[in-house]
Amino acid sequence: MQAGVRDPYSTAADGGAIYRGDVNRPGNLLPGAQTIAPGTDFAAAGTTVYFNEGQAVLGDEARATLTRQAQWLAQNAGFGAVVEGHADEPGTREFNLALGARRATSVQEYLVSKGVESARIRTVSYGKERPAAICASEASCLARNRRAVTVVVPPAAGV
Repeated sequence: MQAGVRDPYSTAADGGAIYRGDVNRPGNLLPGAQTIAPGTDFAAAGTTVYFNEGQAVLGDEARATLTRQAQWLAQNAGFGAVVEGHADEPGTREFNLALGARRATSVQEYLVSKGVESARIRTVSYGKERPAAICASEASCLARNRRAVTVVVPPAAGV
């Protein structure tokens, strides 16, 4: 017997994936997902997700935020998004640019898995060049810089 494939974005207790078709349709959300009312500002969905040190894996809180972002983007089909990947200060410039790119790509892939067209999402990595907080070693300060920020782009600007 072959072992099943584990979905890294699973929300099921047993590690399996829960798929319910288009999660953007009312009444068809993943367990625990909050909904965004039509006409709500994008910031209400949450613009930033955070990562563990040196990783680009989405945690439960990040997936919940991205599910709300996908719902907002589904309700506002004319808008695109730019996902900015960031890293904290330790490490070389090149390493942090690559890590920021992996983080932005994780967000992009998750949004696409929730039904957002890939052509509407662009990624960019800033590595450690645009920190949210300036810090030398304080763990909580460094954690604020390990993030991906989704910025919506108006229809006229294009992606």
